[in-house]
Amino acid sequence: MKILVYIIIGIVGGVIGGMGMGGGTLLIPLLTLFTETEQHIAQAINLIAFIPMSAVALFIHAKNKLLDCKYLLTVALPAVAASIPASLLVKYVGGKSLSKYFGFFLMVLGIYQLVSLIVVKIRKRKNRSNKDKISLYKSVYK
Repeated sequence: MKILVYIIIGIVGGVIGGMGMGGGTLLIPLLTLFTETEQHIAQAINLIAFIPMSAVALFIHAKNKLLDCKYLLTVALPAVAASIPASLLVKYVGGKSLSKYFGFFLMVLGIYQLVSLIVVKIRKRKNRSNKDKISLYKSVYK
């Protein structure tokens, strides 16, 4: 039965990761909540699972010409450089603290994405209303 839970979690994490949403944001909480996996182990599993998931997603996105490589090195080099000290630091942080930090990170990320979505919707609505005013103005004063 437990193996079925792992399989379902793997499928869900793979689908979310393949869509580019970051499967780890879902994979880690699912592993810790439903399989009682320790936070350190869940994060290690996520990192290992990330390699084949990202390779497949990268291949498919490249095939569909959805990659913009203009900022690749600008993003990748600092990410790799930051991952080294972070992975060394995590050895000294307990599993409970790590879970809390990860939960806090997910909450901040969720709030940021929600606020970003609201700002985009407001801007679109404002632009639409400005275009309506301009077209009304043009039709009246032709």
